[in-house]
Amino acid sequence: MTNLMTERLRLEPVSEAHYSALRLMNTDPEVMTYLNGGQPETEEVTRAAISRTRMRWQQWGYSWWVLVRLEDETVIGMACLQHLDGDSSKPHEIGWRLARAGWGQGYASEAAQAIVAHAFGVVGAPEVVAVADSANAASIKVMTRLGMQYVGQERHYDMDCVVYRLARP
Repeated sequence: MTNLMTERLRLEPVSEAHYSALRLMNTDPEVMTYLNGGQPETEEVTRAAISRTRMRWQQWGYSWWVLVRLEDETVIGMACLQHLDGDSSKPHEIGWRLARAGWGQGYASEAAQAIVAHAFGVVGAPEVVAVADSANAASIKVMTRLGMQYVGQERHYDMDCVVYRLARP
């Protein structure tokens, strides 16, 4: 399992050690506005996600990282490289979820850039996609900042999403 570093962040593979920080973030209704139908995650869902993430790290060699802010060692979010819909026959997907303490400071873009570099340079992905609720302007801004192009609307994770794509250079 691989840590990634950026100027301000350490990306660590999700583990049980991160449960408390993830639980706090995933029960914040504002964080969950565009996820899970806006409902806070239950303890069982968060624990199951950590378990699933650990299995994907073993199976694929990548999955979700927690974002640790270097200046104070605070977990400010999480970001991923995974297969869209968890299906290894589908394209690689990048995604992110930030705690309110990380909003509006460029952390999602910083983490996503590191993950895109890892996807193309290490994993050898031919492309990456990202999906979001069409009302999630902040995530769409990150996608466009990365140079991703709008593909259209599709249904993923039981919700209608905008889809953006970036081909390997």
